[in-house]
Amino acid sequence: MYRNTLLKRVFGVAASAMLAFASTSVFAEGLLEKARSQGITIGVGNDIPYGYITPDGGAAGISPDVAKKVLNGMGITKIRWKGMPFGQLIPAVKSGRIDLAATSQNVLPERCKQVAFSRVNSSYGEGLLVLKGNPYKIHSYTDIKNNPQVKLGIMTGADELNFAQATGIPQSQIVLVHSNADSIPALLSHRIDALAATGLSVYEIAKKAPSKVERAEPFTQPMFHGKPTRSYGAFSMRKSDVAFLKAFNAELDKVQKTPFWANTLEHYGLSKEDVQAARAVRTADLCRGE
Repeated sequence: MYRNTLLKRVFGVAASAMLAFASTSVFAEGLLEKARSQGITIGVGNDIPYGYITPDGGAAGISPDVAKKVLNGMGITKIRWKGMPFGQLIPAVKSGRIDLAATSQNVLPERCKQVAFSRVNSSYGEGLLVLKGNPYKIHSYTDIKNNPQVKLGIMTGADELNFAQATGIPQSQIVLVHSNADSIPALLSHRIDALAATGLSVYEIAKKAPSKVERAEPFTQPMFHGKPTRSYGAFSMRKSDVAFLKAFNAELDKVQKTPFWANTLEHYGLSKEDVQAARAVRTADLCRGE
């Protein structure tokens, strides 16, 4: 009787150890092997030209185009694209609703605390969208701060809120919009008098209604932490997906050494200066706020 009880305990311990080992192996496998065998879900913030959903359910833009190339090199060919508001990308990554965010999110210290960022993939400056003729003569964030009548539209979750606050624009002058696509109706209805967005976003939106809206030109870049603003976009993923991040960065490094990478960025409107700026920084430095 005692021997039978002892054997049951021994087998029980062994079975528990095997289950624990199996669980550890599955955890260690993580996103990298899962993506290779089952595919990957990528979130896109519908912000042209950084990343947007196409009519056929696919995706295009600076980040999706590069992501496809990188993932293919990693042996990942099945991609499920999911469009969502920009401000939901990081929460979706953290909760596991998406595995990767591909909309050139600016690498900022507060974001680095929540998700892991890849190597820098793009770089871009800021801009303002205004009504045709620029009735308030807005050419900088400071012009907005100095005119209490002006309402500044900012996409929910976008970095421009930080830039506006750093300039001293009061909350009473800031209006959050669901997406940059909402900016033209918001301007025409006078809900906002200007939209703050990246220079490329402003350029793309202005092309949709050139007789009604335009880029504020000339434009003075806002200052942030004592420097003229320049954003550095990267892909974001869960901090626990260490093996995936390592493999993704290795493949992205290879892609960035080919003509495809620079040609893709320039195709969507980034300048050679923007491309060189993206090459010149390290994600770790940006996460430290340097």
